[in-house]
Amino acid sequence: MAAGESPTVRRRQLINELKRLRESAGLTQDQVAEQMDWHPTKVFRIETGRTGPHPNDVRGLLDIYGVTGTTQRAALIQLAKDARKRGWWYSYRDVLPSRYEFYIGMESEASSVRTFELAVIPGLLQTEDYARALVSGGPMELDTDEIQRRVEVRMARQQVLDRTDRPQLWAIIDEAAIRRPIGGPKVMAAQLRHLIEASEQGKTTVQVIPYRVGAHSGTGGPFIILGFPTATDVDVVYMETIGGNLWVDQYEEVQLYSTAFDHLRAVALSPDDTRAMLDKARQEVQ
Repeated sequence: MAAGESPTVRRRQLINELKRLRESAGLTQDQVAEQMDWHPTKVFRIETGRTGPHPNDVRGLLDIYGVTGTTQRAALIQLAKDARKRGWWYSYRDVLPSRYEFYIGMESEASSVRTFELAVIPGLLQTEDYARALVSGGPMELDTDEIQRRVEVRMARQQVLDRTDRPQLWAIIDEAAIRRPIGGPKVMAAQLRHLIEASEQGKTTVQVIPYRVGAHSGTGGPFIILGFPTATDVDVVYMETIGGNLWVDQYEEVQLYSTAFDHLRAVALSPDDTRAMLDKARQEVQ
C-alpha cells in the first residue's frame, strides 16, 4: 500500500478486489451471503461501500473465494484494518449516514468533480447561510444542533477546494436553482455573489442551463461524477435521493452519465455568459 493513501482509498481498493474475487469464483452476492449466513443484502452493502467489512468478514470471504495464498490474504486483511481508520468526518457520525461518510472520503480523494444540480446550488459551492436554510427546509425534522452540525460538515467538505492538489470542479446548474430564493433575498444574493467569485478561480467552472433550453439530458435528476488520479481507478457516479444515496461504478453505466454531462455542457451558457446571468439574478433578487 502506497504511503499517504487515505482509509477511503484503501476501502475502495478492498471493495474492488473483493468484488473481483467473487466474480472470478463465479458466485452471486446471494450465494455468498447464504454461505456466510448473512442477511441477503450484506454483500451488496459491502460492495457498494455502504458497509465497511470487518477483517473477520474478509477472512471468511477469502475462504469462500478460494484465496489460499498467505501473502494475498495478509494484504487484504491488512487493507480491511487500514480502511477502518477514521477520517475527520468521524466526529459527525451521529448526523451522517455511513454511505454519506463514504462519499465524503471519496470526494476528498477525487482529482475531478463534475456535478449537475437541478434545484439547488452544489454543496461544494454553497455559502454557510444558504446551506443552513437548505438543511432547515429539508425532508428531515432536525433540531438546531443537528442542523448546525450538518452545516459544519458541508463547510468542512469545501476545504478540499483550498488544497494545493484540489480537484478540478465543473458545476452545471439549472436556472431554477439560481432563481429559487433559498434563505431569502439577502442570503440568495450573497450565494450568487459567491458563485461568481468561485467561477473566477482557475480550477472551478460554473455553467447555467437557461430555461429557454427546454428539456435536456439532466431532467432525470442531479448527479455527481468523481474522477481519480490513478489510471486504474474508474470514475464513479453518486446520486442523493430522499430514500437513500446511490452509487454507480460499472464502466458502461458511468459512461452514460459522462455523456449526459457532456450534453449538458453543450447546451449550458458559457462561463462568461453564466457570470453575466448570475450577476443579473443577484441584482434582481436584492
